[in-house]
Amino acid sequence: MPDLFDSLSIRDLEIPNRLAVSPMCQYSCEPDGLPTEWHRVHLGSRAVGGAGIVMTEATAVTPRGRITPHDLGIWSDEHANELAPTTQFIRDQGGVPAIQLAHAGHKASKKRPWDGNTPIAPADGGWEVLSPSPDAYPPFDGDRPAMTKATQDDIRGVIEAYRAAAERSLDAGFDIAEVHAAHGYLLHEFLSPVTNHREDEYGGSFENRSRIVREVVDAVRDVWPDEKPVFVRISGTDWLEDRESWDIAQSVRLADDLADRGVDLIDVSSGGLHPEQDVPGGPNFQVPLAQAVSEGADIAAGAVGGITEPEQADAVIRNGRADLVLVGREFLRDPYFGLRAAGALTDDAASRWPVQYRRSVR
Repeated sequence: MPDLFDSLSIRDLEIPNRLAVSPMCQYSCEPDGLPTEWHRVHLGSRAVGGAGIVMTEATAVTPRGRITPHDLGIWSDEHANELAPTTQFIRDQGGVPAIQLAHAGHKASKKRPWDGNTPIAPADGGWEVLSPSPDAYPPFDGDRPAMTKATQDDIRGVIEAYRAAAERSLDAGFDIAEVHAAHGYLLHEFLSPVTNHREDEYGGSFENRSRIVREVVDAVRDVWPDEKPVFVRISGTDWLEDRESWDIAQSVRLADDLADRGVDLIDVSSGGLHPEQDVPGGPNFQVPLAQAVSEGADIAAGAVGGITEPEQADAVIRNGRADLVLVGREFLRDPYFGLRAAGALTDDAASRWPVQYRRSVR
């Protein structure tokens, strides 16, 4: 079996190791959604720190698709131009630049977590948010946001926004595009019967609820080069076993469908949809979901969740539980987690450090 520091080949892309920086929102833009020096240093330092893939935070495909007014965006050519130096820096360090394309759906128009995480009314600088079924939305905090049910035109607009965002991401220099269909945001809201009460071709059956995800993937894959990978992040389960909800069996079925449409890897997270979710937590708590996708569908899988130690990440790969390990909070605590892991797991750690730092580890 491969280990954490074996390369991973997907299409024509050679990823130097099996360790990726998971998308993590920074909420540090001005309302124009343009990246700042914070983003350049945040993403660039993880590339210096040895990650094989460095992925942006959830990057909004439209202004209405932002979680907060401070989210990163990719809805204009200016966004692509401003992101290009960061992708080049990541590549110069030997990493692979990746972008997560996102629409927050009815979890949009909120204050930043450290400002309260509550909805912002349109009169106060927020906006009316888009939902598959506004009546189904359970607010996590505060009042219900101003919502509208997505029309057929709205759905077509979202699909085209993903297509345009993928084109701009390519212009910006990204090698991997990831479609965000997890954590209670718009695409996940359509997938789950908890939040999708529609009676048209986008609601009801599994086929209908998953339709928008397939159509978004088709739009992205249509403009993304054949030699470059497309990932999709899903919530493997809603963690709502007491009601009809999204679960791992449906996730495996969706993964198979997406493999047939040119998706290369399913990034398997979980939850985020409903305040009554019963999440177990703990080390590796989401890895069994990735393993189920890996074993049940003909597609690569990425594992996340409670992975904090080099040996732990390596074991996920060595034991064949996933093809890629995506690490979030540990990379926030330690931007050089990849180099630390190399020191713990390999005999040639010094050669992996930037030459400017190498004298500290010889």
